Amino acid sequence: MYYRSRSSNIAARIFDRQICTPAPGTSVHHARRFYENLVPSYTIYEVECPDHSFRKFTEDGQYLISFSRNHQELIVYRPRWLSFSCNDEDCDQHDLPSKARRFDSFFTQLYCVPLASCNELICKDFFLYMESNQFGLFATSTAQIHDAPAVGGAVQGVPSIEKITFHLLRMEDGEILDKKVFSNDFVNLTHNMGVFLYDDLLAIVSLRYQTIHILQIRDSGNLVDVRAIGEFCREDDELFLNSNAQHQVPENNVENHMHQGQPNMGNSFLSGIKQRLLSFIFQGIWNEETDDTLRIQRLRNKFYFHFQDYVDLIIWKVQFLDRHHLLIKFGSVDGGVSRNADHHPAFVAVYNMATTEIVSFYQNSADELYMLFEQFGDHFHVTSRNSMYMNFVSSHSNNIHALEQLRSIKDKASNSSQFVKKMLASLPFSCQSQSPSPYFDQSLFRFDDKVCSTC
Repeated sequence: MYYRSRSSNIAARIFDRQICTPAPGTSVHHARRFYENLVPSYTIYEVECPDHSFRKFTEDGQYLISFSRNHQELIVYRPRWLSFSCNDEDCDQHDLPSKARRFDSFFTQLYCVPLASCNELICKDFFLYMESNQFGLFATSTAQIHDAPAVGGAVQGVPSIEKITFHLLRMEDGEILDKKVFSNDFVNLTHNMGVFLYDDLLAIVSLRYQTIHILQIRDSGNLVDVRAIGEFCREDDELFLNSNAQHQVPENNVENHMHQGQPNMGNSFLSGIKQRLLSFIFQGIWNEETDDTLRIQRLRNKFYFHFQDYVDLIIWKVQFLDRHHLLIKFGSVDGGVSRNADHHPAFVAVYNMATTEIVSFYQNSADELYMLFEQFGDHFHVTSRNSMYMNFVSSHSNNIHALEQLRSIKDKASNSSQFVKKMLASLPFSCQSQSPSPYFDQSLFRFDDKVCSTC
């Protein structure tokens, strides 16, 4: 990390703050500049730490999240902040007192809460923090069943987990406020990939049943189901289809289908979200031409030829763009359950939950999508409106240094299409994957992202 200093004297900086008024709207940026004079410069080794699995700090720095080694208990600490100071000229030469080498001199344990049952384990890679209410969302699950049969509309090839439980806790005292259980399902909990939190809305992706569950987190601490997007898009879709099927399908037709081991008409439809996607692709190709002959030819080559490929797409990942729009990633079954999905073809679509329409659809190597990503990157890194800290995360859309770094990497890339695909592979972004720390503010410090990625 390289340090770009404006003033090496913190007393002078404080004096400047007293006599100078920052420009309107820049007070937080002005305050963050003080971190240039408070750069970590000393590492303590061989600290006596509890034998826990440490997850992360919350974005506001109030809590340190950790789990017991058997992944049964949640242990939460509060930082005690500064515990030692030195006002000599040669402070770097001083040895720290013995208490500074103990974990409990920096952190105070608030509580230890058992989360997992005897056959469940805490998912150590999953944690989401709701800053406005200081709620924490944790998950426990049983073991994966990799060769589970695809029954009840499940996708063939997707593993099954007998029980996945989401626990909503009040971080102040560790009280469990509510739980949400998914049975015989599969949600990708690694690095929060299958769950996204925006304001009070929570999106949970069921890979196994291809359903996006939208929940609301109430101020009271309740998890309330809002809607499920997948097989049906509108709230009354299921009622409409069932009522029509009862009146239109002859009984002997149903019996013949059942006798032959085939699904009945109610289960033979494509899902609602898949029909919306196919309709959008068809309409887009149709509008490319005005001549009917050319339209038919183009539809044959670009739609019908790839029709089965589109039908076979499954939802991989989802993020909110705002309270009404979702960014959905589609791909093959193999890519959805693979640890390295970057090598599999993928597509991203914007879905409007209010109108139940697909708004746009791109392959993840499209130059047009990359230009949107480069120019409006902050719209993809959506943060909750109540999160003050996350509004100051550097990106190539709001920081000239980050943009220069991105363009430098782009210019050095030997293959432009591979570069675009690599940059867009991270879309949709995992929830709360960025750090609001001023030390990652590229208007203050210059650093290597590759070194910081494991922090």
